[in-house]
Amino acid sequence: MTGSEGRSPAHPRHPHRQAASDRVATAVVTVSDTRTLETDTGGALVESLLETADQPVTGRRIVPDEPEAIREALRSLLSEGSARAIVFTGGTGVAPRDLTPDTLEPELDRSIPGFGELFRMLSYEEIGSAALLSRALAGLVQGRVVFVIPGSRGAVKLAMEKLILPELGHLTAEAIKTRSEPSESR
Repeated sequence: MTGSEGRSPAHPRHPHRQAASDRVATAVVTVSDTRTLETDTGGALVESLLETADQPVTGRRIVPDEPEAIREALRSLLSEGSARAIVFTGGTGVAPRDLTPDTLEPELDRSIPGFGELFRMLSYEEIGSAALLSRALAGLVQGRVVFVIPGSRGAVKLAMEKLILPELGHLTAEAIKTRSEPSESR
């Protein structure tokens, strides 16, 4: 997806989005004790949707549902520096092993509360009140955008198609935008 493809016709490219990149290098991390790259259908769908949208994927990995493994995946991707965005899938529910949001939220420099709010609203339209079990979130770390979404294929499709892909270039441009000093008026 380049230019205005993938954007709703009701939301044409706004002038303040001119700095948005059409291609954003993105890494995919699945948090799971049971999945492998071969059985990880949620992470595979994230990768496929990114590639279909002409977004480069810098890599895909699986980490266990362990806080240190999740943090290490984030730190490793940040230090590698090739990804401008990172999508974590899995571990966003309320079960005792669902630790992804709890682990990553303290690592964020800034949160993007609207992402989780919109995800749950859209999810509610599809699955009803079970949407409240999702703790999807997004935020910024060292000028990169981090998304934390459920690992189910339905949730991945919803998050990617309705929220992440339409705003990926815009969000990553905003994440590195520098503050301009106001000019003094005399």
